[in-house]
Amino acid sequence: MKEKLRNFFEGKKVLILGFGREGRSTLDLIKGFDCRIGIADKDLVVNPELEQYELFSGENYLDSIKEYDIVMKTPGIALFDTLSKRDKLKITGQTDLLLRFCENKIVGVTGTKGKSTTSSLIHHILDHCGKSSVLIGNIGIPPLTITDSIEKDTIIVCEMSCHQLEYVQASPDIAILLNVYEEHLDHYVDFDAYRKAKENIYRFQSKKDILIYNKDCYGNELDAIPSKKISASLNDEADIYIKEKNIVFHGKITPYEKIEPKLEGEHNLYNIAVAIAAASECGCDLQAAVESVHSFNGLEHRMEIVRTVNGVKYVNDSISTIPLATINAVKAFSADTVIIGGMDRGINYDLLAEYLNTGVVANIICLPDSGYRIADMLKTDSCVFRVKDMEEAVSKANEVTKKCCVLSPAAASYGFYKNFEERGKHFKELVNKL
Repeated sequence: MKEKLRNFFEGKKVLILGFGREGRSTLDLIKGFDCRIGIADKDLVVNPELEQYELFSGENYLDSIKEYDIVMKTPGIALFDTLSKRDKLKITGQTDLLLRFCENKIVGVTGTKGKSTTSSLIHHILDHCGKSSVLIGNIGIPPLTITDSIEKDTIIVCEMSCHQLEYVQASPDIAILLNVYEEHLDHYVDFDAYRKAKENIYRFQSKKDILIYNKDCYGNELDAIPSKKISASLNDEADIYIKEKNIVFHGKITPYEKIEPKLEGEHNLYNIAVAIAAASECGCDLQAAVESVHSFNGLEHRMEIVRTVNGVKYVNDSISTIPLATINAVKAFSADTVIIGGMDRGINYDLLAEYLNTGVVANIICLPDSGYRIADMLKTDSCVFRVKDMEEAVSKANEVTKKCCVLSPAAASYGFYKNFEERGKHFKELVNKL
C-alpha cells in the first residue's frame, strides 16, 4: 500500500487541511515523498519543525485550497458549501485512501449512535475467534497509521464518522450502517447532506461486498445497491432482529441467556447482533462469536457505571449527543435522575421532551445551553432544575437522587469542554469526590 500512496502523492502539491491528530499523522506519512506540502489550520501553532512547509492560518485559511492538487482534509474541518465543484474534487482523506488502496478486508462501521461500541465489539469478537484484526478510525487511530504494520490476512475494523465518509470514493468490503438520526447539523447545511455523507459507506460497493443496514431507517431505496444486503432491526422482523431480548439470526433464535452481555439496554442488543453478524461474515463461528460477547466490558463514557454512593448508582453516558441516546440510557438503568444539556446546535428536542413529560424521570437537571431550552419545553410533575455547570449538577443529583443518576446530555460538549471525553471525566471526578 505504501507504494500506491507514493504514486498518488509524488509530483503533486498536497495541502494538509486541519492539523490535529490526523493531520500530524498525514504529515508523517507523506513528508518522505517527493511532493510539495502545505499545512492549513485556522488556529495553526507554528514550531521550527513546520517552517519548511507552506503554512496558512487565520480566518481565510481555506483560500489556500485553490493552490493545491490534493487536499488531505481532516474530519474536524467543516466546509459546508463554501467550495467550488472543482475544489471539492481535490478533497480526500485518510479514510478514502485506505478504502481505495488497501488490499486487506475492511469492515466499516458508521451510524449516528453505536458505532464505537459496535466496531470495538467486532474487533473483540474477531480476536476471540482467532482472527487477526486491528481497530482504527474514528475510535482515535488515524486510518493510514497502520499501512506498514499489518499482515495481508489481518482484518481492518474501521469506525467511520460522517466527516470521514463525506469525500470518499470507495466503500468497505463489509459496510455497516447502524442508524441515521438528526445530528452534526453544525457541520452540514441540512440533515439530507449529513445523511448522504453516511450513505457513502455503501455507495461504491460491488457485488462481492456486503451491506448490513438498519431496516428501520432504510428500505427499497437500497435495491439499486449491488452488494449482498443483510437487514437488521430492533423493532421489526428482519434478517437480524431482537425479539423479547433474544437475538434472531436469519430465523434462528439465540437466547439472551447464552449471550449474557455486560452492556446495558435493548439498543445494545441491536449493536451486539450486528457485531456478531459482521464477525460471522468474516468467517467466525457463530457460537464462538456469541460466547465472546460476555467478556466485552464496553467503552468509557458509553453508559459507563462510575460507582454507587449511598445506594445511588451514577452512570457516565457523556457520549450521548442526541435525544434517542438519552432516552435509551434512562430506560436501560431505570434512572430517576438525568443530567442533560450542552452546546445548543439547534437539534429538535420534541422527542426527548415528550418522553420526559411522561414523568418517567423524577429529577431532570438541566445544563446550559440546550438543557435550558429543553426545560422550557417540559410540562411535567417531575422536578426540573436549571444549574450553571457540572459541579452544581452533580451536587444537585447527590441531593435528590434515590436510585440512579445518569449523565446523558443529548448535546455536544463544545463551548464547555474540549470533547465528550473531557466532559465525562469531569463528571466522574466529581462523582468520585462524593
